[in-house]
Amino acid sequence: MRLALNEAGEVQEAELLIVRQSDSGIKFENPRYWDKPILHRAPESPVDRAEMVRLSNGYFDTLQRNDGTIHTRFHPDCQRVENGVQTTRNPEFAKIVPVSALGCEEQFRMGNYRYDDALRARRFPLVDEERGLVLAFGFIDHSGRIDEYQLTDGRTVKSPVRRPHSFYISELFKIDHGMIEQIEANFITVPYRMPSPWDAL
Repeated sequence: MRLALNEAGEVQEAELLIVRQSDSGIKFENPRYWDKPILHRAPESPVDRAEMVRLSNGYFDTLQRNDGTIHTRFHPDCQRVENGVQTTRNPEFAKIVPVSALGCEEQFRMGNYRYDDALRARRFPLVDEERGLVLAFGFIDHSGRIDEYQLTDGRTVKSPVRRPHSFYISELFKIDHGMIEQIEANFITVPYRMPSPWDAL
């Protein structure tokens, strides 16, 4: 949940993203939410606010129409959790999404997320320089037009997305040494190209 307060300390905005096991395209079995010390640790080598947002936005650029090009910097030990399931270096989840056995950068270098057509309405409303955290929101649009596509290693895979829909996403990035170390992603399925309610504010 994100809260925005006015000068009088009154709640001016409240934004929640609640994940339920529903029609999300990929079922995340046995989700669990656990505290991660890395999110509380002060950065050893912090970067400024603008660079933190640039790295986070670069992650979204990397995800959009993913072709193997990296537009951000990943720590070698970077981990990602999506809807309560670790989706990096996780052999169990790799039975559903094969690249989940790989680390963050390795997955994107494979071009696995080619079916993500656009990552729009990006917002970075919270940046905590002391803890190296960026909270971001946006929408991932899927047209569902791609049936099969080729990974950068030459393998041909089938897209798990075969109908138009969008994900509304909330992502937390931990940044240290100018690299993304941890990603916490929550998302829900919404109508295709649903407009952002925050665009007019």
